[in-house]
Amino acid sequence: MAPRTTASRAPRKTPDGGSEARERLLRTASELFYAEGIHVVGVDRIIAEAGVTRATFYRHFPSKEDLVEAYLGVEDANIRGMFDAARAATDDPITLAEMLVDGIADDVARHHTRGCPFINAAVEYPNTGSRVRRAVDQHRAWFRGSLEQVVTAVGADDPVTRAGQLVLLRDAALVGGYLDGWDTVRVAFVGAARQAAGLDPDEASPTV
Repeated sequence: MAPRTTASRAPRKTPDGGSEARERLLRTASELFYAEGIHVVGVDRIIAEAGVTRATFYRHFPSKEDLVEAYLGVEDANIRGMFDAARAATDDPITLAEMLVDGIADDVARHHTRGCPFINAAVEYPNTGSRVRRAVDQHRAWFRGSLEQVVTAVGADDPVTRAGQLVLLRDAALVGGYLDGWDTVRVAFVGAARQAAGLDPDEASPTV
């Protein structure tokens, strides 16, 4: 029998060139971490549900903390993608602000029904110097700064304070949506967020 070639032993790749096993691990871990919590989900369970070997896991993620950072990186990329899509869709500052308020509301309603993944992770990693907390802090700094740019473009006064209000409103919507249900908090969030962004709260479009 002819020996296997190097190519036959190479890991399978996703269409974008990434490792299929790594993507499966990350997808599995992301679902479990968000649904059940980070510390309660062990590496053995992730390996079993992803259908990979322990060696494969540690080849891609030398530690569980590396996997948690990657999970938060996916969450960060999804929110950044929402901002990028809105910016690509319009050059009008008011329309952009409206789209982002609606986009945040849609995210709470459809994708983050168990609270904020970053707040949840911060609760499980109280050490502010940990790599996980640094990832949380970096996301929140980017989010606040991006909102400040949007509010500045709208022409509202005191954009720094308004951006801070929007961050707090999103935090509250994520927690309130989980505890009380999105239908209970939707009107309050959309109206307050529009006002904080410098928009007319009475002209809010229907939101899921």
